[in-house]
Amino acid sequence: QVQLVESGGGFVQPGGSLRLSCAASETTFRIYTMGWYRQALGKQRELVASITMLGSTNYADSVKGRFTISRDNAKNTVYLQMNSLLPEDTAIYYCNAHLGKTDYWGPGTQVTVSS
Repeated sequence: QVQLVESGGGFVQPGGSLRLSCAASETTFRIYTMGWYRQALGKQRELVASITMLGSTNYADSVKGRFTISRDNAKNTVYLQMNSLLPEDTAIYYCNAHLGKTDYWGPGTQVTVSS
């Protein structure tokens, strides 16, 4: 069982930046594909970015060039650097650990982008 805890959410003005962190309890963290998802009010949860154990990354078109996902296997932590934030980035952001048919989720952290 992998426990995930997100941090770093908050309120920011358009154009601002935030860095989300997700700490995993599992020492085998490094073998999981890690992802960040988000769910805006009234919308379905969507993939924002993911990173494999080898460091290959994938981004939603809406965040390409603005967000960067990275991982530190020594710290069992995955990050999401979010720059040039837009009001439409407002959502609850969830950390995900994926391996085979297994998925683990964090409780989520709120990101609000507003002037």
